[in-house]
Amino acid sequence: MTVGLLSLLGSLGMFLFGMKIMSEALQRLSGERLRAIMRAVASNRFAGVFTGCLVTSIIQSSSATTVMIVSFVNAQLLRLHEAIGLIMGANIGTTTTFWLVSFFGFKFSISAVALPVMGLALPMIFIRRAFWRDLGEFLMGFGLLFLGLMFLKDSVPDIKNNPEVLAFIQAYTGSGLGSTLLFLVFGAILTVIVQSSSVAGAITLTMAFKGWIDFPTACAITLGENIGTTITANLAAIGGNVEAKRAARVHFLFNILGVVWAVGLFSQFTGFIDWLMPGDATAKEHMPLHMAAFHSLFNIFNTALLIWFVPQLARISERMVRAPAPGEKGRDHVGYESPLVPHTGELDFAEAERNVVRVGTLGRELLEGFGTIFDSDGSDLPALEKRLAELKLLEKESDRRVVTTTQHLLACAAGGVSEATRVRATTHLRVVAELEDICDCGYRLAVLAERKHRKRRVLPPKTRQEIRDFTLLVLQFMEFCNARLMTGVTAADMEPAYQLENQIDAFRKELRRESIQRIQHGADKLKAEMLYIDIVNTLERVGDHALNILQALRHGYESPLPPSVKN
Repeated sequence: MTVGLLSLLGSLGMFLFGMKIMSEALQRLSGERLRAIMRAVASNRFAGVFTGCLVTSIIQSSSATTVMIVSFVNAQLLRLHEAIGLIMGANIGTTTTFWLVSFFGFKFSISAVALPVMGLALPMIFIRRAFWRDLGEFLMGFGLLFLGLMFLKDSVPDIKNNPEVLAFIQAYTGSGLGSTLLFLVFGAILTVIVQSSSVAGAITLTMAFKGWIDFPTACAITLGENIGTTITANLAAIGGNVEAKRAARVHFLFNILGVVWAVGLFSQFTGFIDWLMPGDATAKEHMPLHMAAFHSLFNIFNTALLIWFVPQLARISERMVRAPAPGEKGRDHVGYESPLVPHTGELDFAEAERNVVRVGTLGRELLEGFGTIFDSDGSDLPALEKRLAELKLLEKESDRRVVTTTQHLLACAAGGVSEATRVRATTHLRVVAELEDICDCGYRLAVLAERKHRKRRVLPPKTRQEIRDFTLLVLQFMEFCNARLMTGVTAADMEPAYQLENQIDAFRKELRRESIQRIQHGADKLKAEMLYIDIVNTLERVGDHALNILQALRHGYESPLPPSVKN
């Protein structure tokens, strides 16, 4: 008994490990293309369905995709309405695993192919070129997955030799709706325990193939697995913000509503699948493909039905997760440190990359906030203090986002991604540090502007206009820099970058020279001049940080700067 249980667990472990290796290798092979798919998410819900389906088909994990979707919503990189289409597509995409396992694992003797495939993969994983190494790991994972499935089939005893098991199960079948609900709950619990709908599906397929359960029972368990798979996204959203929790609730709502109509039409739906698919569903050689068809058509029909109710699903999730009371603020962090949350290296980097862009946006917003405060007439000090408090919240958000993004980038750089992605992750570690300094400079400038009004540090009109012009020039450089955070920097980009930085340096020198002349000629507003010089120097530091970012991106994304380019 103990040996049999350990063999069963070992088979499941090999299956899961093979899927993990295969998925990670596929991500590295797809690399930038996979991230480009996620970056191209449109507000169109149908495009979102296609994107979610495609990404999940590539990484072979709906749980990982939905966790990424929740994290994107948490980072304000996706709106809730956009996320719903992606979630629907992820549910369809995960059915490809069922087809893969059903077709190769049960229709053919894969053991005759798995070992030769692994033998072919072995020398490939030692090749220095990344493409062949990743392809070798994909083939190795493919072989391990189906060897695990073969051992799983061997570990589960045949029903002919264990008639008491069939008698036990039959005691709970044939009771109509009650039996369907019972096995539905079993499927949900099974998925929660193994934390993988793919593994739960493999177990269900094996039980059906061995004759332990009939086709309707297997379908009921499959419906339960669709509910159980939503637990991962909800676990990840526990530490997230309100929108992240709502996105996770939508995933649960979508699946639970689908299960409701599927249970209501259960006999008709299973009968339709049996009519549609060739062969008899009661025959074990046909049952796996019948189950794959049931799983796919359930999710396709559910998406076709509920995609028209995206606004209503969003409103229901908003009622389920109320907005925090004024002044109340929860954590703004999706719990990636949890061992229960799946990680997908390339998509993890995609989110980290988007967070880098968000920190760049925060830096620009802080600098624009400084301009707003500086340009005010200073007559309404409470309003300026309120605005400064808002900018302080932005600065705190940038600090939080830099910490979580740095953790993400370090995890990506440590492994599980392609060599090109590892280099980019290392580059972005430098970039995000420079962006944090820009955010700090932006808030410091806002504090100086508010102090100017509060302390009544009066500057000449010409000086105020020069500060406005200088701020606009620095903002132009920041926009130039932010536009290249995800695309990288070419040699052609560096020439205008150096020109802008030289203009900023020249502007700063001229403004400092004029201020020093005013002080030497006995300016009676010495403290105002000192504040003015502080603002000018801080603005110039923003330009320095922006240039550092462009240089880091140039070195990290392509080749080092040629000697002919001015440094």
